Amino acid sequence: MEHTTRRAFLGRYAGSLGGLALAHLLAEESRSSQVVPSGSPKATSVICLFQHGGPSQMDLFDAKPELSRWHGKPHPGQLEIHFDKQAGNLLGSPFRFRPRGQSGIELSDLLPFTAGIADELTLVRSMTTESVDHESALRLIHTGKFQAGRPTLGSWVVYALGSENRNVPAYVVLSDPGGLPVDGTRNWSSGWLPATYQGTPFRSGSAPVLNLDMPAGIPAGARAGQLKLLEGLNRAHLRRHPGDSELEARITNYEIAARMQTAVPEVLDISGETAETHRMYGLDRPETREYGTRCLLARRLVERGVRFVQLFLSGQPWDTHSKNAETLKGLCARTDQPSAALVQDLKQRGLLDSTIVLWTGEFGRLPVSQGADGRDHNRHAFSLWLAGGGFKKGYTHGQTDEFGYKSVEDVVTVHDLQATLLHALGLDHKRLTYPHDGRADSLTDEEVTHAKVIHKLLA
Repeated sequence: MEHTTRRAFLGRYAGSLGGLALAHLLAEESRSSQVVPSGSPKATSVICLFQHGGPSQMDLFDAKPELSRWHGKPHPGQLEIHFDKQAGNLLGSPFRFRPRGQSGIELSDLLPFTAGIADELTLVRSMTTESVDHESALRLIHTGKFQAGRPTLGSWVVYALGSENRNVPAYVVLSDPGGLPVDGTRNWSSGWLPATYQGTPFRSGSAPVLNLDMPAGIPAGARAGQLKLLEGLNRAHLRRHPGDSELEARITNYEIAARMQTAVPEVLDISGETAETHRMYGLDRPETREYGTRCLLARRLVERGVRFVQLFLSGQPWDTHSKNAETLKGLCARTDQPSAALVQDLKQRGLLDSTIVLWTGEFGRLPVSQGADGRDHNRHAFSLWLAGGGFKKGYTHGQTDEFGYKSVEDVVTVHDLQATLLHALGLDHKRLTYPHDGRADSLTDEEVTHAKVIHKLLA
């Protein structure tokens, strides 16, 4: 009866403290055995601006004059077409590219604000992946394999490095108020790593973390008494079950969740930010306000020691099977200014050297039209950019063929990207492992994928 009564008590009162959804706050101790033994890493945190759907590289980052000259003509070679019955002729980009910054990186006119941070960027034009299906490609870039249920990059980072702030989660997901992205919560799952290391979604609105608010109508003094009683019951129960790591973890979760009741609202309160900061992120403009707010929150989270932050978009808006040019205009109007502002803000606050900002999707688009004005999926080439965290400034890496279909020079696989990101954080992708199915499994699984660190990307 005593155990049942205690369970009922916990169910009644502990639920309002955030419970097990906040489990990964326990990741506070570094796994020193997995740290790369060669010098000190520059990066200590990551902000991933993930662009679901597959942004079109030849309209944003990879200028192809030859594609424009061949516009309307058949592609002269073989293409891997996802929707083959809808394939058309070569489709030149309607957008102008210009050299930007002192580095001269060519970027599309769709990205005027990203153009302003060109000299901070490492632009990779030679990315490849192994799938043209959204879910599979998403799992590849997030977890290293096609299969669902594997740990994501953020989970591996938090498992290895722990947390720098005991009052907020180490891995935070800033979700789109419009809904979940394609493949849902698998984008931030801890897979078969302990649930301690999964991402905690912060939603928009008055209750960013479920079940975290103080119960209505309970005075602060009474609440303190409840928590003290709960702590006493928990500790007494733990003494009767020494060595029960799951029980100890659950107790710690409740204690940390109580601390979050004060810490999280402060992190999410942007009212104290200057008017200049609000304008920089585009909070004064309706088209950029929502995404700009989340980019600003990402900076505030990293500033307070959060290890890994991800921003997602609802659905897969970059999946431009039709109205490619029109859709890109709208998406860039929404995301370009806030993304660039994040890099600028981190730099002026002295945080960019220790923070990696990654802007990427899961694959790219084809150089031929789909229907009248769309582009189909392409796994053979896509572009992404990184800034900060020890990555090379004002640097363009790799090259695609004359039409932007296939990466042909200094090719970077998604596994190479993962290995390089871990390296920049001071982690060896070959040694960062966890027992699973009778073997030491890892993010990159180097024996299978042949993942390698791309040192050319690093300063």
